[in-house]
Amino acid sequence: MAAVNKRSIMTLFSGASCPYSHRVRFVLAEKGITVEIHSVDMDAMPEDLIDLNPYGGVPTLVDRDLSLYDTRTIVEYLDERFPHPPLMPIDPVSRAKARLALHRIENDWYSVLHALDNTSGAGLTKHRKVLRESLIASDELFAQAEFFLNEELSVMDCALAPLLWRLPRYSIDLGDKAPALTAYAERLFARPSFQESLSDVERTMRV
Repeated sequence: MAAVNKRSIMTLFSGASCPYSHRVRFVLAEKGITVEIHSVDMDAMPEDLIDLNPYGGVPTLVDRDLSLYDTRTIVEYLDERFPHPPLMPIDPVSRAKARLALHRIENDWYSVLHALDNTSGAGLTKHRKVLRESLIASDELFAQAEFFLNEELSVMDCALAPLLWRLPRYSIDLGDKAPALTAYAERLFARPSFQESLSDVERTMRV
């Protein structure tokens, strides 16, 4: 079998339940990029992946001789290599604001999601409450435009959608406390590209 970095088709090593992998899959689907997706068993890392990514994790994207393994780097690379539709703003100021928003999404919300996966008992209840209350407190931000702080789908939405999709998995119910956020999430979930991005495992998270 030829080494992965010699393949002519783009390859994504992806975790079936990994929100970061889901984020990349959403971008790939939104842009209609042809890609070979390898679903990785995190308990039995393939040798090819360990050779390509020094951290041995997912997502890892291979495009000919290039191997990328940081989620934000992968997304920006895809947006630059396949510029239509654009997911990052064109002007420097707006791009900086989008990157800062992504930084906050990851630090304020993804960090709690990670904690939920690695905590039990009282700690789990605490992290669940923190994420729920933080999302509810941000509801007005989702009422400002059709997408997050923007009239067009952007990298920020591609980061938020996988997180919001997973809320039922952690028994987080926003109820009627965040109507704008709930409506926003349903708009994202209804997109054909988002539905295409879902793995079989992810589909069961909102049965």
